[in-house]
Amino acid sequence: MAASVPGPIVVVPAFLASGHHVRKDIPRQLAKAGRADAVLAPALGAHPAVVATAHRRLLAAGHRRGDAVVLACAGTRDERARAESHDRARALARLLDTPVAAGYVATGGPTVTEQVARLRAQGHERVSVATWLLAPGLFHDRLAASGADVVAPPLCPDPAIAHAVAERYRQAAIPLPV
Repeated sequence: MAASVPGPIVVVPAFLASGHHVRKDIPRQLAKAGRADAVLAPALGAHPAVVATAHRRLLAAGHRRGDAVVLACAGTRDERARAESHDRARALARLLDTPVAAGYVATGGPTVTEQVARLRAQGHERVSVATWLLAPGLFHDRLAASGADVVAPPLCPDPAIAHAVAERYRQAAIPLPV
């Protein structure tokens, strides 16, 4: 489909970190489609609205001041994407005024379940999981078995995420010829 769209295109990747899919797979597919004119916007995770949404969702799910917190990320083997996840955990920690540990659902470790167990072993009575996943599905379903007291819902649907996508598009489209 991308090959038949006239003019330059903007691709906004629906990923929260710029791991392998964003840095390799999407550009490879665009090249395969003959879209050398494509502009690839950054991954969504660094957009301030995304962390703010994770914060809101966690509070609405029942997080209490004093709860230990795990940021549940999909996971990656890519060190740069892992660093981005840890950056987002620190950003959420600033909003919550409490430490936040990153945990992974599918790839890499420590897993969310391991992080919850570690925090309990440190004496935390309650552990909340902030979800760093865009949509419901298998990864989010796995969080119910993590042993946490609170599991926030996925980030979508949410108007702030839609605005983040639109802003990524606008920022990437600025250099495109009209």
